[in-house]
Amino acid sequence: MIGKKVLNHIYWHFSLNGEQSLEVQQRITEAEKLSRCRAEHDYNIVKYEINGTAISLLHYPDFFDTPFPVLATSYRIDLNNKRVEKRSYQDSYNPPILHRKELLLGEQHPRNPEYRELTATAEQLGLFDNPVTIGFKQAWDALIAEKGFQLIDGQFVPIGNEVDTPTDTLADSPSASIVRHLTALSRSNLSAPMQCLARHGFLDSNLSVFDYGCGKGDDIRNLKANSIPVAGWDPHYAPDQLKQEADIVNLGFVINVIEDYQERLEALIGAYRLTRQILVVSAMLFNQNALKGQPYNDGVITQRNTFQKYYTQTELKEFLSDTLVTDAIPVAPGIFFIFKDQDAEQRFLLNRQRSRRNILRVPQRPFGPPQPKLSRREKIYQTYRHLLDPLWQQTLALGRLPDKTEIPELIALTEAFGTANKALRFMLEQFEEDLLEQARQSRIDDFLTYLALQTFSKRKPYKHLESGLQRDIKAFFGDYKNAVANARSVLFQISNAESIETTCRQATEQGLGYFDDEHALYLHTSLVDRLPALLRIYIGCATVLYGDIDQTDLIKIHSQSGKLSLMRYDDFTGQPLPRLLERVKINLREQTFDLFQYGEEFEPTYLYLKSRYINEEFPHYAQQLNFDEQLQALDLFDLSRYGPKPGEFRETLAKHRWEIDDFELIRSRSLPNLDDNCGGYLTYRHLIECGETQQNTGLLNLPKQPDSYNALYDLAVNILDPAIDYFGMFRLTYGFCSHELGKLIKKRVAPKLDQHAAHERNTRNNLICPRLGAAVDFIVEDENMREVADWIAENTPFDRLYFYDENRPIHVSYGPEQKREYIDMVTTESGKQVPRKRRLA
Repeated sequence: MIGKKVLNHIYWHFSLNGEQSLEVQQRITEAEKLSRCRAEHDYNIVKYEINGTAISLLHYPDFFDTPFPVLATSYRIDLNNKRVEKRSYQDSYNPPILHRKELLLGEQHPRNPEYRELTATAEQLGLFDNPVTIGFKQAWDALIAEKGFQLIDGQFVPIGNEVDTPTDTLADSPSASIVRHLTALSRSNLSAPMQCLARHGFLDSNLSVFDYGCGKGDDIRNLKANSIPVAGWDPHYAPDQLKQEADIVNLGFVINVIEDYQERLEALIGAYRLTRQILVVSAMLFNQNALKGQPYNDGVITQRNTFQKYYTQTELKEFLSDTLVTDAIPVAPGIFFIFKDQDAEQRFLLNRQRSRRNILRVPQRPFGPPQPKLSRREKIYQTYRHLLDPLWQQTLALGRLPDKTEIPELIALTEAFGTANKALRFMLEQFEEDLLEQARQSRIDDFLTYLALQTFSKRKPYKHLESGLQRDIKAFFGDYKNAVANARSVLFQISNAESIETTCRQATEQGLGYFDDEHALYLHTSLVDRLPALLRIYIGCATVLYGDIDQTDLIKIHSQSGKLSLMRYDDFTGQPLPRLLERVKINLREQTFDLFQYGEEFEPTYLYLKSRYINEEFPHYAQQLNFDEQLQALDLFDLSRYGPKPGEFRETLAKHRWEIDDFELIRSRSLPNLDDNCGGYLTYRHLIECGETQQNTGLLNLPKQPDSYNALYDLAVNILDPAIDYFGMFRLTYGFCSHELGKLIKKRVAPKLDQHAAHERNTRNNLICPRLGAAVDFIVEDENMREVADWIAENTPFDRLYFYDENRPIHVSYGPEQKREYIDMVTTESGKQVPRKRRLA
């Protein structure tokens, strides 16, 4: 096939469709019909899977207009299952980009010289040194700038001191734009309730904290170290400290250790009385690993002679709400916030549902090269850009024009433009109003989600709305009654399985998760706030019961059954194959959930093909995608559903001489036992102890390089196993040859050429045979070796093949060059053997 090869895929421009084989052309036609895509109009690049049955049709709108075009839309067509997966990158901050365009076009294309020159320059600058990380826009742009260059009119131009640094870099991605309070806190040393407060931005120097039942005072020491006003009391460790009022009071894992119910009530009510804004209550939840003990009152006496009351989430919520006569809001399993300040409660509930879609992270208006003459309005913008750009950002964040009270630089803007309204009108003329409309719709979705969840949780409507919320309601819905009616309408749709499934499919088209064959949508929790309102409400209804999903990694929306699964993994971000630690299955219809923990009783399973569930803005996405494609290209595992068990996976990987190094699959660096299987029929010993000289001398002849064993394995799997399958077992006459054995072989050999030394090195640490790979000589008894040689040439990816005589062994190698050289060793009249290359069909 003509095109650019990457792993087990071939890429080419649609103009080369007619130059591919008839079979490939037919498959492209079928893919076009299934996806309803037209060449040039809907796609211009074909991504063809060599070893599978899938074709991707990719659309790069600016293929010929920009040096490294950005992918706008992709259609992946599974020809076997007649399934089409569409993905749009229109709203992505970090879309895939295309390099080496000349490899996708025909040799005679008129622009190929231009593209080859561009590629050559990129290579000279070292831009292709690490190909794994450059496939996406943010990393590519950052790398070009790091090398001290910029792209202007399709050319690499050195950056001068006067050039502004572009602002639309990775810092505008969700993970970078959100500045969370107290990232310096050592969260591993904070209790779970305090971590919840930190995640929601409540731990700062403006709010005081009182730890009611502070134990040994670990939280107090950590908070003081971070300049947070904090005090505490404990009946055992700090009985002399005063119980005092605070903005935030933490009653952390206290009520579950009090065996007397009345005393338990007094502790809860006493903590609430000390609270000015938020009371945080936490207690132990029952699960399959809960400690067993002797029943006592409504709990148990444990083996340590302590009392424990294990709650269910529902039971704990009812206990808190009924006792304090106010709503307890779950923020994590066993952890609840109870607000005394209703304005703070409203802001908290709304912010939990606030979307962080890309439209809210639009960078400042980009500027090209300085123009010779600016218009009057452009001069005004340049003069007051430091005021207008932040105003535009705030407008997008609100999804509406800000009120005067919401403009921080009101005085400066008024002095510059006369009135705030004039400043707002001028701002709208400078920026794209379409972006504001998108931001407006995003904020409407936020409110629909917020109000729908208020209805679902049966919360009483607020008698008074916080001023900012009042302005939002008026701008987006007209009045509160209309807003609630709209929210109820969306809420009722979550029981409609067809609507949920349709919306799940739409989400995948925007790069938000993976929709599987069981009608379930999987996605990372970082993508939840970018989902359509219907799915955010569906997930939000689960959080009403379970609590926040911040500590969850993966979400599974069961579109047909009204269920939701939450999965937590061991180092999800940092591992290519994270291990499952905890799974929670929530039944929305029955308002119950089951908790499953993995470790002792249940073996933690691997999450395969993680790139499906994240998107290109997630940390290490490019490396993860490369790892997943490597894993699929090995074709060793069935990854269609949950994949192999961890033990089976590790064993199979090791057997085929592969191992994992960070986010890469690399060849094994270990030395196997000689009697380990090398392919399907042979062992390493067979390939190492088969030569006449080795057998006569008894020399160990062991490879010292792990790559030599890897090469022997590849030779066995790709050449020898297929030959044994077809002809039956053969006799090896010469296999691996170490540096030491080579010195003892007296007949004429060519160790620098014959590949019998595999990847071994001489005493000067130089490769004995630079061709690498591995080779053997063998004979099939009672077979014409010409027929054997011809069969190998036609059916295997051999490197070099030497034929001597119909009754003599053949020499065959497998190596990285895959030269496919078939050589006949012809005996001349003088008795000398000379090589003659045989032409292959």
